[in-house]
Amino acid sequence: MEQDAEPSSPMNRRELFTLIGRVAGTAAMYQAMSSLAFAAESTFDPRFGLQGAPRGASVLILGAGLAGMVAAYELRKAGYKVQILEYNNRSGGRNWSLYGGDVYTELGGFTQHVGFDKGLYLNPGPWRIPHHHRGILHYAALVGATLQPFIQINYAAYLHSTRAFGGKPQRYRSIKADYEGHVAELLAKTVQQSRLDQSVTKEDQEILLESLRGFGALDENFRYGKSLEASSRRGFDHPPGGGLDARPTPSDPVGLSDILKSQLWRALAQSNEHEEQQTLFQPVGGMGMIGRKFGELLKEVIRYDAKVTRIDQNESGVTVSFVDAKKGGAPQTAQADWCVCTIPASILSQIPISVSAPMQAAINAIPYAASCKVGLQMKRRFWEQDEDIYGGITYTDQANAMIAYPATDYFSSGKGVLLGAYTFGRPGEEFTALAPEDRVKLAVELGANIHPQYRTEFDTGASVAWHRVPWTLGCFGGWTEERRAQHYDNLCQIDGRIVMAGEHVSMIPAWQEGAVLSSINAITRLHQRIMQG
Repeated sequence: MEQDAEPSSPMNRRELFTLIGRVAGTAAMYQAMSSLAFAAESTFDPRFGLQGAPRGASVLILGAGLAGMVAAYELRKAGYKVQILEYNNRSGGRNWSLYGGDVYTELGGFTQHVGFDKGLYLNPGPWRIPHHHRGILHYAALVGATLQPFIQINYAAYLHSTRAFGGKPQRYRSIKADYEGHVAELLAKTVQQSRLDQSVTKEDQEILLESLRGFGALDENFRYGKSLEASSRRGFDHPPGGGLDARPTPSDPVGLSDILKSQLWRALAQSNEHEEQQTLFQPVGGMGMIGRKFGELLKEVIRYDAKVTRIDQNESGVTVSFVDAKKGGAPQTAQADWCVCTIPASILSQIPISVSAPMQAAINAIPYAASCKVGLQMKRRFWEQDEDIYGGITYTDQANAMIAYPATDYFSSGKGVLLGAYTFGRPGEEFTALAPEDRVKLAVELGANIHPQYRTEFDTGASVAWHRVPWTLGCFGGWTEERRAQHYDNLCQIDGRIVMAGEHVSMIPAWQEGAVLSSINAITRLHQRIMQG
């Protein structure tokens, strides 16, 4: 690859300020994600509503996750007779929280008796709701789930690499300030050397230099280094105080080369992604409160412990065979004119279903991502008491990937539950291969490299590895662009009398909003089909 090649055309003003946005972590990331259909605002319309269902028309819904319950609620409101078959003994699907006293058995027969104190919990699946996910926010309000802020970015949390700084974790604020300061200095030098004369006017260059001084905490010579201004962002060696202890001592910035080699800058962009930008929310009492309250609203129409074993359709309706998930026994059947199927493709691909070849191929084509979460109850909230960390996320290159701090019960003198691991990909597979108690043990071992207090403060833990969850066999639909191009539209079609819905039938997989929007789109098209006769 050639180095220092001249661009084919000069950089224009839009491109220049997009570059600045990338350094600052804003516009460029948003534009790139918009082009991939990930960053657009939610298409949810609160005025949505179906009306005028034909007398006696019935719809059978498979799955009481969010997609299934949204479908049931809206179809019933429109006048349809609805019934939901749900594999679990609770509503919500992946909208789920594990509390003290809960018992959970995964594939392989491993049973966990969750030992968290009262009021403490782990969200094995979704744990945050972006402010622009209007659909899930709408239904959370509708069912009466109270929301509170979720803290995504915390400058007091850590960035950690086992290969840099002797394995010592660095405060997020320090790496962010130093990275931005060094990049701002480099760009300022480029402007001063008149390298942008053909792209930016002299007037704009002066404005740009002034903005870079403020953005990067540069000195009067546009250099980034040890100063009170830089330390006001990255932290002081001795902070400003009172009386004779008032004078602050600035800290030494980390060199640009050290930051680049550490790879810690990668984590700085994490919270710039549109789905993770503040403000985010979480339900009071755990994410599972939404699923629980939605289930209470629909309790008359949900049949729990119903394991679907076969789905048949003909010109007059749909017949679904199921068995009692707890007791077993002879197969039973449920019938309806139409069916909304929200069963994850990872499970549905193993169930006989009478659909077209393109639909069956689409169902079979979706792999499901590996992921594991580990919740660790600590005897005291040392992250607050010792390190001034209130909410937010620490990122590490270790297998546990993330440590997240509860944004609830601040300053409590009692115990607290950390998210001690949140893994995907190969690390997720490695955690999944372990027995639950070994996942907890590994999360404690790795976390102690960042918080030594783990060794004395750990109390109890619980974990969920999604490929071992019997009713999902994976975390979410892991589409590739190639598979989406080949199969996505087929998966969305109304196939005879059956239509699919769920996060895997959306362009925002892994997010609850994808399930909500997919469900609304599916039942809207289904209602139109029914009304056409």
